[in-house]
Amino acid sequence: MSRRDYFWGGYTPSTPIEVKGGIKAKSKRGKIGDTWWSKRWVYILESFGWTNRLERGRRYARKGQVLEYTLFPGKVKAKTQGSVKKPYSVTIEITPFSEDEWDSVIKEMSKKAVFAAKLLAGEMPQDIEESFNAAGVSLFPTSSRDIRTNCSCPDSANPCKHIAAVYYILAEEFDRDPFMLFTLRGRTQKEITGSLRKRRTLSEADIPDTQVHAPEKKENENDAYKLSVENFWTDSEPESFCVDISPPDVSAAIIKRLGPPQFWDNRRDFNNMMGKYYDEISKHAVETAYGESSVSKEKKKRKN
Repeated sequence: MSRRDYFWGGYTPSTPIEVKGGIKAKSKRGKIGDTWWSKRWVYILESFGWTNRLERGRRYARKGQVLEYTLFPGKVKAKTQGSVKKPYSVTIEITPFSEDEWDSVIKEMSKKAVFAAKLLAGEMPQDIEESFNAAGVSLFPTSSRDIRTNCSCPDSANPCKHIAAVYYILAEEFDRDPFMLFTLRGRTQKEITGSLRKRRTLSEADIPDTQVHAPEKKENENDAYKLSVENFWTDSEPESFCVDISPPDVSAAIIKRLGPPQFWDNRRDFNNMMGKYYDEISKHAVETAYGESSVSKEKKKRKN
């Protein structure tokens, strides 16, 4: 491609200065992002008609040209190394939700116990967007006007390759910490989980005692069956007694909530490593209770 073609394409060809120690995307080819939420972030950006600009940014992200970034509520500040000695300053802003809007979102989230459970365990529920839509807002940008960007480079294109590189680095960072998406909208993980706990506690407190605690049964002298310490192991099993063993809604929820122990080697992902053991134990528990065929059915059910 000639320099003239490059000019009419909106940018001047240049070779970035090689960086050591930059933030390098894990993906070497194809799409960037592993989780549904990071993939959705990339999909939405690409839907804005920025394909060519994003492609150049994707190459920068894979080369490790993004030196650093700092996330604030509603804003990301980053440094991207270009073809000149001084790195370019990049700013990406997304309008945070108002206090009332966040209150509505939290209220909607708290209606589903599984949402609260997964978020408190550090996971992003698959259909979390329903809560935002019900509150009249969108977690992800809905148009290019929702994102305001700036770069100190001379390129007039927006996004330039320096901004686009930060977009892709953010996508992979979202894989690691989905709460970064919420921070972009104005609330941190601590604020959200705190609000959810408070909301869930208040909801349970509002339930009448008769619903929270099973009503006491009036003693009936004519009852043929009475449970006692003496006859516990000898009497026949109660007909109504049953046990349901099934995989939890949130895998390894306890370790995800507690986080890595202080003695853990930070070079290895504690949650990922221990989560595999938890999943294996759950699998064996279901197999022991119901047989291998039931495990296969459960897997198919989860995929659907």
